[in-house]
Formats: sequence, C-alpha cells, structure tokens
Amino acid sequence: MALEWEQVNVDADDPVALGRWWAEALGWVAVDEDVDDEYEIRPAADRLPGLLFARVPEKKSVKNRLHLDFRPEDQAAEVARLLALGARHADVGQGEQAWVVLVDPEGNEFCVLGDRRP
Repeated sequence: MALEWEQVNVDADDPVALGRWWAEALGWVAVDEDVDDEYEIRPAADRLPGLLFARVPEKKSVKNRLHLDFRPEDQAAEVARLLALGARHADVGQGEQAWVVLVDPEGNEFCVLGDRRP
C-alpha cells in the first residue's frame, strides 16, 4: 500500500481571500478557482502537495495543533515581506527562539525558521 500526500486542508472564513494570500506568500498557483467554498493552491498546477482552503462556519478560537514551518534563505527579509502582505507576529508561548511565529490574515499560525544553510 502506498500513500501520496495530496494536500493540507485549512479551515477558512473566506477561502478565496485566504487562498490568494497564501498563493502570493508562497509564489504558488491556484488550481481550482471555480468553487466558492474551496480554493486550492499548489507549487505548480501538476505538483503536490497543495493547500486546500475550505469554508467553515466557526471562527478560529485556539492555537492550531498543526502548523507549517518555512525555511527561507533570508529570515529577516521573508518576515518583513510576509508582514507587508498582511501577516502578524504571534506569541504562542514560544519564548525567545531562532524562529519567528506569524499568523496569516485569518489567524493561522506558521513559523519562519532560521536562514537556509548552504
């Protein structure tokens, strides 16, 4: 038996807006823009895994139990770019760390790790 990782599902109040935000943040492409309640993005139309944003009725109320980590070439530059796109700093009890915790426009936490090493 073999499994292929297809996507991560992200609950959203506005899946189209949140999906477009993440597409811009990651430089990914939308693969299905015809559904109002879902919005899927991928690194390229034929590459997996993707992120699928789906409308849910409830608002986010607690820290995510699963979050995404990203390793940039330049942490400070990426954090500044993401903040300019609308991310915000978040305190989830991490204390002083080498990574930066941010939240997307709907409050989903993600981490920007230290610079990628050669």
